[in-house]
Amino acid sequence: MVETALSISILLGFVFGILVAGMTLYSYNFVAEAARDGSRYAMVHGSSCSGCIATNASVQTYVKGLAYPGIKSADLTAVTTWPDSGASCTPSLSPCNNPGNNVMVVVTYQLPWNFPFISSSTLSLKSTSEVIIAQ
Repeated sequence: MVETALSISILLGFVFGILVAGMTLYSYNFVAEAARDGSRYAMVHGSSCSGCIATNASVQTYVKGLAYPGIKSADLTAVTTWPDSGASCTPSLSPCNNPGNNVMVVVTYQLPWNFPFISSSTLSLKSTSEVIIAQ
């Protein structure tokens, strides 16, 4: 009985560990995909897009609307920046969202990390995507 109890507890620890690691990898894959999708959205909604110019809020709304299963959109943030400035921004605007300039989207997800018999915590997953604005 003692050997069975020890064996089962070790086996269940491995099983739960594999499940948590799988969910973490799934969540990180989503975060990376959401960063790429957000940067693509901002890439085609540059300053030459009439009536549909991307802003930080519109990219965040788009990324939260992706809604992958198992991902809480409330724990997801997307920050969009246009890193070109000064002479490299033609013409000079703020933000510099002209075609040919860069847009960068950083997506962060607070993954609730639960493991049996260990206190719960939060793991911060982060991914960045930077592309050149097309229109």
